[in-house]
Amino acid sequence: MKAIGYKENLPIDNINSLQDVTLETPIATGKDILVEIKAISVNPADYKVRVGMPVKGDDWKIIGWDATGTVTAIGDDVTLFKVGDEVWYAGDFTRQGSYAQYQIVDERIVGKKPTSLSYAEAAALPLTSLTAYEMLFDRLQVSKNDANKSILVIGAAGGVGSILVQLAKKLTKLNIIGTASREETTDWLKELGADSVINHRNKLSEEFEKYNLPAPEYVVSLNATEHHVDEIAKLIKPQGKFGFIDDPKSLNVMPFKGKAVSTHIELMFTRSMFQTEDMIEQHNILNKVSELIDNGTIRSTLGENFGTITAENLRKAHAFLETGKAKGKIVLEGF
Repeated sequence: MKAIGYKENLPIDNINSLQDVTLETPIATGKDILVEIKAISVNPADYKVRVGMPVKGDDWKIIGWDATGTVTAIGDDVTLFKVGDEVWYAGDFTRQGSYAQYQIVDERIVGKKPTSLSYAEAAALPLTSLTAYEMLFDRLQVSKNDANKSILVIGAAGGVGSILVQLAKKLTKLNIIGTASREETTDWLKELGADSVINHRNKLSEEFEKYNLPAPEYVVSLNATEHHVDEIAKLIKPQGKFGFIDDPKSLNVMPFKGKAVSTHIELMFTRSMFQTEDMIEQHNILNKVSELIDNGTIRSTLGENFGTITAENLRKAHAFLETGKAKGKIVLEGF
């Protein structure tokens, strides 16, 4: 099968950072399904692993954690899917990824693809939907009936933010305050349902004062968390909840002590990495999101299509994503 992989941790402008390779097609056993991949999307996790995770031995490392496709074979213990089913998933951090024509994946972290979306449109959503849903309802434990409460979403125009804003708007009664720094991304967030949009290049506390915004009970930081901690501590309501998903080099939580703010980290890969007892919740979440898409409640966050799945196009996608200027998700489709 065709695949795109790496053997060395190289900058994306190096032609060997991602290479076209040919590998054996994997075989599905146990609870695994074999998926013929139709489309993928690119996430910050992709380039973080590409530059930071060395390859053991002489194998190719295949990354990628968003895919849509069709089931072509199933393991003996599979009960949720059959050959021919259209599926979507974000995969498992400990296994080979979706930059390949075929991939094996545990059925418990796979959902049924939305029927109303193309493969490319759907590929934009699995990882970000799981991350956003888990952050809101598993980590912060937002009540769907909470009224007169606010959530601040820092870096809201990216992949996770684009779906988190929609989920919060459609599934909760929260007042949603998003941050962006450009007119284009500000308009995008308002279109997705943000009630207010402020500029994270300015001090957040000054932006709140400028627009007379209420102190948020919940704060979610999606990037540059270490730069915003002091401002978040000023803003957040006493006994509020703070969650983040990025990788700050260090994070001093002591500014939160006075207000007894709880701190939560969301990592979508945790359930599959540790084979947790509730691992099947990712199957359930993906099916819920699929229903929300098909009934028109939320929409795809596809930003740009970078063409067919090749090393050259993936290098371009990584390079653009590393600029931090992406709006929505970057997808690629077909081999």
